[in-house]
Amino acid sequence: MNIENTQSQMRKGVLEFCILSIIKRGEAYPSDIIEEMKRASLNILEGTLYPLLTRLKNADLLSYRWVESSGGPPRKYFSLTEKGNDFYKELENTWKEMSEAVGRVISKGEGQGNLNSQGQGTGDEGRETARDSVILSEAKEPQSHGTEDLLDVTSPDSTDVNPDEPKEIKL
Repeated sequence: MNIENTQSQMRKGVLEFCILSIIKRGEAYPSDIIEEMKRASLNILEGTLYPLLTRLKNADLLSYRWVESSGGPPRKYFSLTEKGNDFYKELENTWKEMSEAVGRVISKGEGQGNLNSQGQGTGDEGRETARDSVILSEAKEPQSHGTEDLLDVTSPDSTDVNPDEPKEIKL
């Protein structure tokens, strides 16, 4: 398996959320978005950013205005629409839930119910709450925003999984 490919897919998974986070703070010019992403070690090229901004604008999540520039052509500044702000809030909640869930997984579920190699409980599995359960389902067309999912959690080489049923993972 190629580590660079996996790293690239992980970055792509959070790209839209990061860009919307930058724009949420106030109007943003694309080169400023690129610079802030670079400072955060999330390098993005113009050829990636502009189509993403166009897609988000076409989904009514972003609006823009032209501002005259003293040193060249007018500049296009992007901002979140009301629909974009609502979408951002949903992404932020999803990010918090996912990062907490991943944190529990990579920290070996400290204090969480665990299964041994035979799939038997270790005695502390009765303590999970609704927040400890994450439903991972096939990537579907988003219901109301017209944008792509941030994270594709499907596995093309899963042979024992019914693709029509959500996958539930107890954390």
